[in-house]
Amino acid sequence: MTTFLPPEEIKARIGQVVGTSNWIEITQERVNKFAEATGDFQFIHVDPEKAKLTPFGGPIAHGFLTLSLIPLLTMESDCPRPEHIKMGVNYGGNRTRFLAPVRVGKRVRGVFKLLEMDEKRPGQWQQTMEITIEIEGEAKPALQCEWITQFFV
Repeated sequence: MTTFLPPEEIKARIGQVVGTSNWIEITQERVNKFAEATGDFQFIHVDPEKAKLTPFGGPIAHGFLTLSLIPLLTMESDCPRPEHIKMGVNYGGNRTRFLAPVRVGKRVRGVFKLLEMDEKRPGQWQQTMEITIEIEGEAKPALQCEWITQFFV
């Protein structure tokens, strides 16, 4: 369930994990659709037979596919959202590290730690989250990034 809070109350949670998403399965169909959308048909993603011969032992998701799940994982999370939000936009990232491959058939989830929440102009807030995308059953996460979003309230 989504919780809506005044931006100032969200800001008071800087340094804390503020949300965790539901698990999302990485299917071969999702990987293939991402390949279609991006033109990245490298065999380690789209050819399960050839991918079995690699150290991965099967197909893996594109790193950018995992990164592109941030909006979905955010919506599937219990992260608080600013009250009276009119619009939110991706502003960019400070850093992104792909730490482990996501094998097709695995599930991933996002863990969101609030790093910054600043009012840039009246009604315009900028939020920086450290997002860790975990792989179910694995010690090492798929990726970690600092992601910046702007909210207009």
